[in-house]
Amino acid sequence: MRAYRVLYSPLNLLSKMKIVYSILGTYNAGGMERVLANKANYLARMGYELTIVTTDQKARLPHFELDPLICQVDLAINYTDDEGLGIFKKMLSYKRRQRIHRERLEALLLPLKADIVISMFDHDVSFLHAVQDGSKKVLEIHFSRFKRLQYARKGLWKLVNTWRSAQDLVLARKYDRFVVLTHEDHTYWKGLKNSVVIPNANTFTVPARAALTEKRAIAVGRFDYQKGFDELIAIWKTIHARCPDWRLDIYGQGPLQGDMLVQIHALGLDGQIALHAPIKNIRDAYMHSSLVLMSSRYEGLPMTLLEAQACGLPMVAYACKCGPRDIIKPGKNGYLIAEGDRADFADKACRLMEKAKLRKQMGQNAWEMAENFDEERIMRQWLLLFERLTKGEQR
Repeated sequence: MRAYRVLYSPLNLLSKMKIVYSILGTYNAGGMERVLANKANYLARMGYELTIVTTDQKARLPHFELDPLICQVDLAINYTDDEGLGIFKKMLSYKRRQRIHRERLEALLLPLKADIVISMFDHDVSFLHAVQDGSKKVLEIHFSRFKRLQYARKGLWKLVNTWRSAQDLVLARKYDRFVVLTHEDHTYWKGLKNSVVIPNANTFTVPARAALTEKRAIAVGRFDYQKGFDELIAIWKTIHARCPDWRLDIYGQGPLQGDMLVQIHALGLDGQIALHAPIKNIRDAYMHSSLVLMSSRYEGLPMTLLEAQACGLPMVAYACKCGPRDIIKPGKNGYLIAEGDRADFADKACRLMEKAKLRKQMGQNAWEMAENFDEERIMRQWLLLFERLTKGEQR
C-alpha cells in the first residue's frame, strides 16, 4: 500500500510533456502558492500533464483554484508538526522525515517517468537532484540569496542558518537548471553556470486602472518577520500625523497578528489601520486603494508589487533584497526607500497622498509597465526552458 495520498488524479490525459512540481503545500495564501497555481493552470490548459506533490497538505484544499486536470499528491511527511521543537529534537526528527520523504518521492517519481521535476526550494532540495527517474531537475527559488541570514536569529540558530546558506549554493549547482526571480538576486549566486532569470508573471490583468481617488493605502503579506509590518505600523504613526484622513488596510494572516494588534493599539492607530484576513479576489482590494506600501526585510519578487502595479497603483517600498529594484523605477512608478529609513518612507507616501496629479501619473506609468510581467511573455520563457532541457541543450 502506498504511503502517500493521491488527492486528485484525472483520467485519460493527452499531454505534451509530464511536469511535476514539489512544494510543502498549496493551502497557504502566499505569493509562491499563487504563482505555482497560475503556472500549473497555464501549463494544464496548454496540454501538459501536471502533478503537484506536497508534503504537508493534510487533506486541506488548495487556497488558489487548480485546474481539474492537475493531479495532486500528498506524501504526508508533515514537517510542520515539528514547529516549536528545540534545535536538537528538531534536527533528529528532520533527519527521519527526510529519509521518509525521499523514499516516498522516489516511489512516486520512478514509475511516473516525468520529463521535468521542479523543486520549489523546499525540503526536497537536498536530494531531488539525485533521484534517478530520468527527468530533468529544475530548482526554482522564490526568496533571495540571503534569506536565511535575514531571520535575525542568534546563537546556535545563527550558525545553523549560516551553514545552510552556504549549502544552498552547493545544492543549486547540482540541478540541471536553477531559476531565480530577479537580475539583482542573480548576481548574488556567483559562479553558477546553470542559473537563469525568469520573473513571476502578473496574476491578473484589469481593463482599466484603479481610480486612485479613495484615501486608502494597502499592504499585503503574511504576518511574519519577513514582511516587516512592525516597521510599516510605526511609519504609519508619522503618516497619520501628516495625512490624518488616510487609512491603511493590511491583508494577510500569520503568527505576528497579535503583536501587530498590540502595536496598533499602543500607537493609538486603532481607527486608522485595519487587519484583514486573506481574500481570494485581492484584485478588488487593490482597485479600491490608491497606493501600495511594502516594508519587507527580504523578498524574492514581491507579488504584492506586481499585483498593485497591474491595477495601476503607485508603489512605495523598502529597497530590500531582492525584487523591488526589478519592479520600481524611482520617480516613475513609485519610490524605493533605503531599508530602515522610516522618515523617508513616510515622506514619500505622504507626497503621493497629498498630490493627486503625481499619484495618478505614477499609477498610469505603473499600469503601462505591468506589461513587462505579462503572463504570456513570462510563460514563453518557461516553455523555452523546458524545450531546451528535454532536447539536452546546455543553455
